[in-house]
Amino acid sequence: MTHVPEPVDGVQPPARWRARLALALSLLGLAIATYLTITHFSKAPLVCSDSGPINCQKVTTSAQSYFLHIPVAVLGLAFYVAVTACNLPAAWRSADRRIHMARLALLGLGMCFALYLVSAELLIIGAICIWCTAVHVVTFALFVLVVQTVPAMLGWGQRESAGAASGGAGRRGEHSGNGRPASDRLPRSARR
Repeated sequence: MTHVPEPVDGVQPPARWRARLALALSLLGLAIATYLTITHFSKAPLVCSDSGPINCQKVTTSAQSYFLHIPVAVLGLAFYVAVTACNLPAAWRSADRRIHMARLALLGLGMCFALYLVSAELLIIGAICIWCTAVHVVTFALFVLVVQTVPAMLGWGQRESAGAASGGAGRRGEHSGNGRPASDRLPRSARR
């Protein structure tokens, strides 16, 4: 029999495998982002092809490798430090809804930035960096995992039965479809 954790302050804990997978993906993204940042500042060549459509050197030295005068590698590292913090086991167990919403917002922002970078590689630079693509794939996997997990944890999109919402037996006719007593639908003047 599988143990289903009880909600804490309206936050339903996720399945353990989801939290563990999110942490593993975060650490993988952090490792790749760290490698990209180190090679950016040490000017060492990436272990990657430097000719043809797969050309890490061309991508990482292009004008698009900076965003607002900040190296994209540094932005990626900062992003994955934050994502890893949001995906620590304690963060997944937290009853603070803001942490879970921050995780969702952070991955949404990261996915938008990854799409921008992929389009820059394909449309402007004309080359792909394998290491950058690896980070984008990890970001996409995390985004999918978090989008499938966090809204359910927070109860978004779930309907409560009429009886459960009002604490009653939920007999037909006693409650409106939104879980409130039918008398709440009447104008105030008629409820007196």
